Amino acid sequence: MTRRLSWVIALVIVALSGALMGLVGSGDSAEQSPVPVPSGAESARAEAAGKQFPGGDRVPAILVVSRGDGASLTPADVEAANSARDRMLAVAGAGATAGASEATGDVTGPPTQVSADGEAAVATVPLQADLSGFALNDQVDALRTATADGLPGDLRAEVTGGPAFGADIANSFSGANVTLLIVTAAVVALLLIITYRSPVLWLVPLLVIGFADRVASVAGSAVAEAVGMTPDGSTSGITSVLVFGAGTNYALLLISRYREELGRNPSHHDALNTAVRRAGPAIVASNATVVLALLTLLFASSPSTRSLGIQAASGLVVAAVFVLLVLPPLLGLFGRKLFWPFIPRVGAEALTDSGIWHRVASAVARRPARVAAVSIGALALLCTGLLGTPIGLSQTEQFRVQAESVSGYDTLAAHFPSGLTDPTRVIASTDRAAEVQRAIDGTPGVVSATPTGTAPNGLSQWSVVLDAAPASEETFEAVDALRYSVHQVDADGLVGGSDAKARDASAAAGRDRAIVVPAILAVVLLVLYVLLRSALAPLILVAVTVLSALAALGLGGWVSVHVFGFPALDITAPLFAFLFLVALGVDYTIFLVTRAREETPQHGTRDGIVRAVSATGVVITSAGIVLAAVFCVLGVLPLIVLTQVGIIVGLGILLDTFVVRTVIIPALFTLIGPRIWWPALQDEDPRPGGGPPGGRHRTRTAADT
Repeated sequence: MTRRLSWVIALVIVALSGALMGLVGSGDSAEQSPVPVPSGAESARAEAAGKQFPGGDRVPAILVVSRGDGASLTPADVEAANSARDRMLAVAGAGATAGASEATGDVTGPPTQVSADGEAAVATVPLQADLSGFALNDQVDALRTATADGLPGDLRAEVTGGPAFGADIANSFSGANVTLLIVTAAVVALLLIITYRSPVLWLVPLLVIGFADRVASVAGSAVAEAVGMTPDGSTSGITSVLVFGAGTNYALLLISRYREELGRNPSHHDALNTAVRRAGPAIVASNATVVLALLTLLFASSPSTRSLGIQAASGLVVAAVFVLLVLPPLLGLFGRKLFWPFIPRVGAEALTDSGIWHRVASAVARRPARVAAVSIGALALLCTGLLGTPIGLSQTEQFRVQAESVSGYDTLAAHFPSGLTDPTRVIASTDRAAEVQRAIDGTPGVVSATPTGTAPNGLSQWSVVLDAAPASEETFEAVDALRYSVHQVDADGLVGGSDAKARDASAAAGRDRAIVVPAILAVVLLVLYVLLRSALAPLILVAVTVLSALAALGLGGWVSVHVFGFPALDITAPLFAFLFLVALGVDYTIFLVTRAREETPQHGTRDGIVRAVSATGVVITSAGIVLAAVFCVLGVLPLIVLTQVGIIVGLGILLDTFVVRTVIIPALFTLIGPRIWWPALQDEDPRPGGGPPGGRHRTRTAADT
């Protein structure tokens, strides 16, 4: 990073980034719906096999008509519902009503069906199954517009079903990511102004990180699509939050060290070079930890989870490149004046010897055992929140905002038997149709099973109605029992449909947690061993980080359910939250411990950790507050799972910032003493009672020894 070459490198990076955005474009991945079920799951294979049957390339959009006052429908109301269905068919391009009835007969039978209580009518319209994104949203919007046209004012018409859910998710994300970007940038700007108390300084890192975020969005989506992934609105939103949060953390660490060096060096160029040289390794190590942790998501089975891994990892590499190669030349351009009105002067008292964090760290070092016991006990108590937190949201519980697909489904469930309009599908060999029919009829939880056609390849299909609420534990048990019964008769038989897909998504999430969580911990442990070259320190740091993450999950899960009123944690929330808490929490560990390792050879283990907390306390606190606030911004997105991830990670980052890095780690390092660094750093003075005055332990590196 020489003074002249740094500008060349920065300009080349900016030029290449602009060309990338111009050539690749933003695409429509942000409007896509999440894909939680792997292609090899039984429900996905059933969906693919179902396309071989007549009408199998279509999915039903469901029209529900009712009166707003809860009164029974009149004959005129039923006729109005029929007319609304006809208008929907015309928009969908299904042709005449008779032809459409044939296409949808496998779903609901009669074109329009009135509920037993006479208060609602339901009809279905077939849509192309391959519609997604903007195309699906436009199609469903057109259906809803056609339904409302000419409908009497005292009737309420709602379009629900699988296509409507997908359209509502795509529609809500189409504007939400722009809102997310604006709110995130505003939050970061406000916190940077508070941190630096300068009317100018905050603009430099914000502009660099904001541009990096746009580049990361394009690059991440392009890389994910190039390797066959399926980026969607949720992965795009999380990637943007990670880039802003981690990028701001890196910038805060670099600028903090730059400001510290300006107090020691009269040349701002030399101070900047020292800051980059000292902070750069910590930033690289931190970035490598998060990137490698994100890449462990490639071991997951859920397509959306795998996509997030490659997309977010690519984005964070972009963030680190911009902070290390584009930000320093801009800082050097303005020199000390950038910090106006609080311009650092040579000879100012160093952070390592004064300030509130120096007093806090010194107090912790005086009573390390008591502080460690109380703090660790408090985290363990917070972990108990996991015991009473339910996990698993149904399809209708995914939205944080009002959606017609949800309200329509609720109306449908209130007046029609569960599973009637969205039945479970069974596909098996035609040669064993009679045995399969008996197996289905004899399965607990099955209300009815109706044959719905055969395919030329020797397969038959059944429409099965279950008696449990959609995506409930009872439904999952019924799906498992149905699969067992069918597989006993036909090992190649398939059970699919919405409930089976939800069952497979839940199983995939459980499998991903069992595989990815150990992989994350292994990656973090490996990076810490490479960075610290100590036998004990990485184990201590990872153990404390895991305890902190579990405490955040317990606290965040309890807050999500009992304070915000969400029915349960989404099945993917624990994995995402644990990943971000561990990977990003280690960021602060690396910031702190690398500084402690730098200070220890001169000042000993106890004073080294105190000086490290003193020097990094401000930057870790600022970075933690920024990152927690940025993750809370996920609440502007429409899905409950993203709001829950924001709550858990936000609370967890605050625990990391104010408890783990400030209290627990200094206490444990003080208790363990010089052995924490073995064999990388060792005692120098072997004499009994030896060492410098004041009880400090002078240490030296293993290489010096």
